[in-house]
Amino acid sequence: MAKTLDAIKERKESSFDHIQEPKLKFMEKLSYGFGDFGNGLMFDLGMIFLLKFYTDVLGISAAYGGIIFLVAKIFDAFVDTGVGTFVDSRTKIGKFGKFRPFILYGTVPLAILTTISFLSPDFSDTGKVIWAFATYLIFNVAYSFVNIPYGSLSASMTFNADDRTQLSVFRNFGSQSALFVTGILLIPLVKHFDNPAIGFPVVVGALSATGVIFHLLCVRGVKERHVVVRQKVEGEHGVGKKAFINLVKNGPFAVLATYTLLTITAMFLKQSTQLYYFQYLLGKETLVGIVSLVNFAVLIPALFLTTKLSKVFGKKTTALIGLGGFVTFEVLNYLFSGDNVTLFLILNSCSAFFLVIPNTVTWAFIADVVEYGQWKSGVRTEGIIYSSYSFTRKVSQALAGFIPGVMLTMIGYKPNVAQAEGTLQGLKTLYFLLPAGLSLVALVLFLCLYRLTDKRHKQIVSELALRDELH
Repeated sequence: MAKTLDAIKERKESSFDHIQEPKLKFMEKLSYGFGDFGNGLMFDLGMIFLLKFYTDVLGISAAYGGIIFLVAKIFDAFVDTGVGTFVDSRTKIGKFGKFRPFILYGTVPLAILTTISFLSPDFSDTGKVIWAFATYLIFNVAYSFVNIPYGSLSASMTFNADDRTQLSVFRNFGSQSALFVTGILLIPLVKHFDNPAIGFPVVVGALSATGVIFHLLCVRGVKERHVVVRQKVEGEHGVGKKAFINLVKNGPFAVLATYTLLTITAMFLKQSTQLYYFQYLLGKETLVGIVSLVNFAVLIPALFLTTKLSKVFGKKTTALIGLGGFVTFEVLNYLFSGDNVTLFLILNSCSAFFLVIPNTVTWAFIADVVEYGQWKSGVRTEGIIYSSYSFTRKVSQALAGFIPGVMLTMIGYKPNVAQAEGTLQGLKTLYFLLPAGLSLVALVLFLCLYRLTDKRHKQIVSELALRDELH
């Protein structure tokens, strides 16, 4: 019996590369990236521009805007886990697969709700707060029903480590492209309207409609190859409770979630405060278009470097290199740029270059954690793992919306007037030092505690294949 097991294991290990074939084609990777481009054309609008819309157009205080972000995102984090549980509990899978139907049928409602979030009805002050809270809450729920299945999709497309890194590259390319498009178009197009209360929903509606098109291209262009369909067992109360217990025991997931909480909070802090920094410290509100253009220009070389570094050093070291570069250039920008726009752009482009790297490989980490969880517990639950990971990202987004709202009030921000010197210094700290500090803590944590290397993941996938043959 031992010889038989050894023979099976040897055969499995020798054919490991074959298990991962065929390699994903370029168009399928690109189609996967289209999905996050579609996501970004809706999500980025709410994450980056909505606080400024609330304070300067809708007319609610920055503190209330921050509270809206905090409460809505925390609530939505719990919605994510429910969506993930629902996805994993499905026993009837149609022709579009396990994950793609959510993108297909959810994209149009999401586009409509994105646009509604930027309407500014003539309500009382209390009515405006209630309106903002309700519309943003519903928008986030709709986004969960699209984004959770989309994020879970990559783990079902391939087991190959290099292909997963490539999917992360294309996903981040789609995400960064959406940041570029929204950043370079939204504010300039809105300024063409005499009334921003009309300009915002018109421009947001057009961008959201474009996002629908790219969601459909994603659904059409990708294929689910490794889908595990749960067979319903009589008397079983569902996969959720057991899956969450197993998740608690998933050490790499815990480290990755904490790392993400810090890094995503840092990233969204910069995005949600950049308009204030550009307008009041650099005197150029429309600089967001130039920054988006420069950030997009460094995207391709950064993605290329990410791929090369990942192949040579592995994903973990690659992420650490990116975080270290980001922290360094954020501190340099705080110390030396001042009101020098040219120096700011140079240092900011270097910071953005390095930030692309950890944001790219993050999505490959979560796919690896799916296999680790399956190896550890015997149950594969992409939806619950990704939704729980998304829970962490939503908490990060909540903090990134709440912290600026509260701090803007604390430092004395007043919309559309010259700011006091203390307010300007507070904006500078909020934009540079706080994101750098959070990222430094994440770097140390990941360096010391994350042990699911590419080599270890490959061994785990091989053992899973061996289990399948033995059973």
